[in-house]
Amino acid sequence: MSKLWGGRFTKETNKLVEEFTASIQFDQKLALEDIEGSLAHVEMLGSCGIIHEDDVETIKKGLLTIKEKMNAGEVEFSIKDEDIHMNIERLLIEEIGPVGGKLHTGRSRNDQVATDMHLYLFKKTKEIIHMLKSVQKAIVKQAKEHIETVMPGYTHLQRAQPISLGHHLLAYFWMFERDKERLHDSLKRINWSPLGAGALAGTTFPIDRNLTASLLGFDTVYPNSLDAVSDRDFILEFLSISSILMTHISRLSEELVLWSSQEFEFIELDDSFCTGSSIMPQKKNPDVPELLRGKTGRVYGNLIGLLTVLKGLPLAYNKDLQEDKEGMFDTVETLTGSLKLLAPMIETMTVNKEKMYQAVRQDYSNATDLADYLVNKGLPFRQAHEIIGKIVLYAIEKNKYLLDLTFKEYKQFCDLFEEDIYAVLTPKHVVEARNSYGGTAFSQVELQLKLAESKLKD
Repeated sequence: MSKLWGGRFTKETNKLVEEFTASIQFDQKLALEDIEGSLAHVEMLGSCGIIHEDDVETIKKGLLTIKEKMNAGEVEFSIKDEDIHMNIERLLIEEIGPVGGKLHTGRSRNDQVATDMHLYLFKKTKEIIHMLKSVQKAIVKQAKEHIETVMPGYTHLQRAQPISLGHHLLAYFWMFERDKERLHDSLKRINWSPLGAGALAGTTFPIDRNLTASLLGFDTVYPNSLDAVSDRDFILEFLSISSILMTHISRLSEELVLWSSQEFEFIELDDSFCTGSSIMPQKKNPDVPELLRGKTGRVYGNLIGLLTVLKGLPLAYNKDLQEDKEGMFDTVETLTGSLKLLAPMIETMTVNKEKMYQAVRQDYSNATDLADYLVNKGLPFRQAHEIIGKIVLYAIEKNKYLLDLTFKEYKQFCDLFEEDIYAVLTPKHVVEARNSYGGTAFSQVELQLKLAESKLKD
């Protein structure tokens, strides 16, 4: 039989079955991790006296040769060998002879593939954390430049109260900070070693699982062999965190799309992050944030896909678990690609300060401050709210804004008004008045920036 496991079988695998069940098309992404795990495993086999030291050195030399060939692009994987583990074992036997068959002593593809995925996801999670920092740095840079840039703040996508643009941008800094913390925390559960669990029940060989865990940089080993080979919680957690992260990326992308529209004109994205139209020469389309927004769906889909795969599986390993990899790889690639673009896109965007300031002078977003003014004069807030509501209605009917009304017009609604109301109603005063901790006052935004910068140093 051509298969390395073919001793039990009397017929060759049906070619359609071979194509349908093979995973080498995608799990070859784990090639370096597979060799890394194998090097630790064979080191342990030698240390425990399970195979001779000469064989250990021969196998290690063979694995390193295969690694060099892979890095040089000289290795071709075969669908006939099903997966990355069997492909590398076949290559090893071809490289060093039958002694290569000793490598698989005391392990199974079940604990082998789980080990590979733990190693892979640990590395990729750390990379994503680093990329998130770059996005946060870009946000901090823009926020620093626009502490005193006043813009409308929105609720229900209706103008609510004037705020600092720096304050608005920093809201995303904290969203990404929580994503970063979640990713950091997940490393504790990713960094468990399943190696040595065997197919499901451990092994009869006197292996040392703690040694392989130490060689591979794992913090601990799974205490239950059934759990070790069937657990995909660490991938689910990664996909869940990634879905939350993509939600934040999508929300920020939506703001960039809105703000760069002709209706808003609050920002302009750099030409290098936009495209044109094949028929309308005037168009400058914010394709990058649109696509970032769109790619969120595939990350959600990968999470739902794996949840569905796992929900009905009995212990321990089942072939269904082959479906755990493509969604993980796709999410990693989607996230890394998105974050690589997001940081420079934020850093290079230009802000139309005047357009933002005009927006807050041509609305009624300073109405709350008028109500607060009356409250400070001793009027209950509910009464003040009603009076200001009537003033706003009056102003709309007169086609005026609150700063346009005369003092006489104010007086007809309430005798508590004095000439200082006009200073209270200016956009910058409205922003500065919100000086509570975490508020949009310029001094509070400066404090927030210091806190954000300290987080980036951690």
